Amino acid sequence: MLSAKKEVKINLLPQLAFEKGNLGRILKWLLSSFRVIVIFTEILVMTAFLSRFWLDAKNSDLNESLAQKKAIILSFAEIEKTLNNTQKRLAVFAKASSQTPVSSYIKTVVSYLPAGVQLKSVAQTQNQIQITVVSPSEQQIAQFLTNLESVKTFKEVALTQIDSDQENQPLSVFTIKISL
Repeated sequence: MLSAKKEVKINLLPQLAFEKGNLGRILKWLLSSFRVIVIFTEILVMTAFLSRFWLDAKNSDLNESLAQKKAIILSFAEIEKTLNNTQKRLAVFAKASSQTPVSSYIKTVVSYLPAGVQLKSVAQTQNQIQITVVSPSEQQIAQFLTNLESVKTFKEVALTQIDSDQENQPLSVFTIKISL
């Protein structure tokens, strides 16, 4: 009869004696510790992989929200431009209305006109008013200049030009500059 073959197992590391030695304990600790480190690393990698889907969804939502808000802001751009333009106009108007209007100066000038002197034209620049008057005599113009010089709101009153009227020769045309 044939004899049954026996399997022979060779174990080169003694089980009990090796585990009790320093080298055996260190080796056993390293193998068990590395297993824990590998498991922890796998959990970390899986968490990072799965969180990527959540972060991508959040990023997509934020991009959509940003696009919507950008569209809203762009839709108000024309309104804002109109509003800024209106505010600039109102600022100019407020500045102009805070200054004394020319009509009050003209009322003052007209109130000092002597009889026989007629107002021909009025022009205003920055801080000056130029008045052209027609008069039959120089004495009336001298009286008019004296009257204007007595007004406290006028800084300086000066006679700048004297001409004879082209249409009516006996009349004289005088140009007066008033500094405000």
